[in-house]
Amino acid sequence: MGFEVAPAFEAGSLAAAEWPLCHVRLQDDARFPWLILIPCVEGAVELEDLSVEQRTMLMEETVRAGALVRRLGAVEKLNVGAIGNVTAQLHVHVVGRRRDDSLWPDPVWGRGPVVPYTDDERARRLAIVAGG
Repeated sequence: MGFEVAPAFEAGSLAAAEWPLCHVRLQDDARFPWLILIPCVEGAVELEDLSVEQRTMLMEETVRAGALVRRLGAVEKLNVGAIGNVTAQLHVHVVGRRRDDSLWPDPVWGRGPVVPYTDDERARRLAIVAGG
């Protein structure tokens, strides 16, 4: 069968890049600069489902995603989480936060009305991720 991205990701995010380990998606919510890393490992649900080498690579790609999130918007703090309560497929959220954002200091997951990017902003941010 091979690796496939869970269909739930299609609803609120866009494919942005393919890295050595992860499929990278841009969360389509202009309130927060936000990337999702999905390790391309069939059946991976937990970190323990990755090899030691894959876990090391995931950490490096998470740091890389953090640097890109900082380029996508004003960021004071990076929130990194592998929650998986809604979608079990292993994935890591890298979200840029600011003390003046609409949800500070609460979590962003499933909160408030989503504000999709305009077509121009979406294209600009996808280009940043694709180039990074």
